[in-house]
Amino acid sequence: MFEGIYFEYPLLALLVIFFIVCALFCKQRASSIYFPHTKDFMQDSVSASKMLFFLKWLGIIMLIMAMMSPIKDEPYELKPKDGYEIALILDASQSMQAQGFDLANPYSTRFDVVKEIVSSFIKERKNDNIGLVVFGSYSFIASPLTYDENILNKIVSQLGIGMAGPYTALYTSLAQGVNLLKMSKTKSKVAILLTDGYSTPQIDRIPLDVAVEMAKKEGIKVYPIGIGMPHEYNGEVLMHIADETGGKAFGAASASELERIYKKIDELETSEIKAQTFSYTKYYYFFPLFIALISLMLYVFLKNKRGSL
Repeated sequence: MFEGIYFEYPLLALLVIFFIVCALFCKQRASSIYFPHTKDFMQDSVSASKMLFFLKWLGIIMLIMAMMSPIKDEPYELKPKDGYEIALILDASQSMQAQGFDLANPYSTRFDVVKEIVSSFIKERKNDNIGLVVFGSYSFIASPLTYDENILNKIVSQLGIGMAGPYTALYTSLAQGVNLLKMSKTKSKVAILLTDGYSTPQIDRIPLDVAVEMAKKEGIKVYPIGIGMPHEYNGEVLMHIADETGGKAFGAASASELERIYKKIDELETSEIKAQTFSYTKYYYFFPLFIALISLMLYVFLKNKRGSL
């Protein structure tokens, strides 16, 4: 348990010299009372003095040790995982409030269905480092890359239609997904771009070709998914993005088709993500502090009981 412990402030050990000097040259003066026939209790007095001496110095040394702050560095490693680093790019524009996408739940909006299917996808990708981008009139990173599926799904559950504006900044969202993944050193980078509409030219500030070139430069494979009827989204643009980046474009007219698409994407190859090593500091000062307090309390109690200074 105590292997590898060291002191954070070792120089405080010099304080013991101060106490030794004080014990030798700062003796307390007290009036003496002499009794006749003291020979009978001299032996008990000497024994009690030894006990008081031991308790006093034990308390002092333990207090100094507590002040020196004994600590131990305990490393732990995030084990390497075989998986992708994935940017989930979700359309949250006003058009996602359309109903009837899920025949089993006709009153659910497209966005409700997407959130449910994406949550299931996240649970299946246990070895992946996944981040989340949401877009409408503008795009933002809702979650950086993380292995924590619980945090991701909690964020997904709190997303709402129109939270990024009513329009569709499709190409800007792709560029934002690239920004999310560009700091990664892994070779396996994937962006899954889901939308149900066309890019809004007045809103989308980044041209399609620029966004595609950004993805190609970072080695990001893009899987665009258009949901709704084929005329509701720009299938040619989605196909262009997929062809240029080495991905594959999909179309889903219903919730069951979208679910099958995510399952198909779930069959991606895997590659190793490097392990990361961390460490945290564990403090043990409370052990000597506890011993010091007990020792000094006993010292005061016995000294008072003895009736001497």
